[in-house]
Amino acid sequence: MKAIRTGAAVGASSASATMRGMLALPTRVKRKFAGPAIHRDGLELDLDTQLLLRLSNAFPRPRLDPVTSPPRMRAAARRMAAIGRGRTIAMPVSDITVAGAATPLPARVYSPDGADSALVWFHGGGWVVGDLDTHDGLCRRLAARAGRTVISVGYRLAPQHPYPAAVEDAVAAYTDIVSRAAQFGIAPDRVAVGGDSAGGYLAALACQRLAARDLPIPAAQLLLYPLTDFTATTGSRATLAHGFDLTRTDLEFFSRCFLPRHIDPGAPDVSPLAVHDPGGLPPALIVTAGFDPLRDEAHAYARRLRDAGVTVTHHQFDSYTHGFANNTLAFGSAVDQIADLYATLLTTTGDDATHASSPAAQAGLSHP
Repeated sequence: MKAIRTGAAVGASSASATMRGMLALPTRVKRKFAGPAIHRDGLELDLDTQLLLRLSNAFPRPRLDPVTSPPRMRAAARRMAAIGRGRTIAMPVSDITVAGAATPLPARVYSPDGADSALVWFHGGGWVVGDLDTHDGLCRRLAARAGRTVISVGYRLAPQHPYPAAVEDAVAAYTDIVSRAAQFGIAPDRVAVGGDSAGGYLAALACQRLAARDLPIPAAQLLLYPLTDFTATTGSRATLAHGFDLTRTDLEFFSRCFLPRHIDPGAPDVSPLAVHDPGGLPPALIVTAGFDPLRDEAHAYARRLRDAGVTVTHHQFDSYTHGFANNTLAFGSAVDQIADLYATLLTTTGDDATHASSPAAQAGLSHP
């Protein structure tokens, strides 16, 4: 019997087809709709990104309220993810539970053929929105392209569960997955961590806490445009405060939901950039976007790790905005490049030569 598609699924499919058609328009037509090219800090905004922003900014942004906004934002995030995921990449996928700090957590395992390492993934969404479904497309593409298992973890969300709930969930989930590595067909020392935006923050802070507690640290860390400093007053936070997906208002709202008032936002166990000694942390791939207010603090974190002797690959997509990787329909080629860089990082920092012929190795990718 054929599955009956819900109205929401049909709507997302239609909207996805519309987005695909817009992205396929001739450049001159897209430029007409998007408007004149936008420049900041010597960089030019990608045309497709500008076109999508123009459409998004045409709708009013409702006032953000810690009580009423999270449910609406979570529903909106699921809708947008369904539109931007594009075609589903087929592979073995299973839903499981993993240990959290207070209660079992939902998780989803993406198992491409031949994978012998795993990436524990923490989704973005300002610690307030996001779940296994909103990042399904991204996780599938990373797993398929890199040829590595991805285990996506649904941690507890603010404001119902403020700091440090999500951080402790990240540590507990990683530790549990390492203890069950054989279940996923991998060795315990081949488990990495990663995440995008708020999830990148969690991955970075989890690495620090694991090291501080003398627990097994991840094989690597993949941080996509992470927040690293709650007290940052960087140039990118000023010049990109409005109009580029993640705004100053958004950042203030998410921080207010996530951090209780009594917490010092600049403390080393709160802001990853404030860590006392990052030496001994795992090799890192840090990805930034040129039109992201979090750009400069992620740059600073990359430098901080390098100065401490940590192996760091830093790659910036100059013309993109915060959150681009979760729209694999529009930016799938960028996600492929991230997956290639990740595979290369593993190969050059201790992963065996099994993947020496991976797309990343063949491409000879470099980084700035």
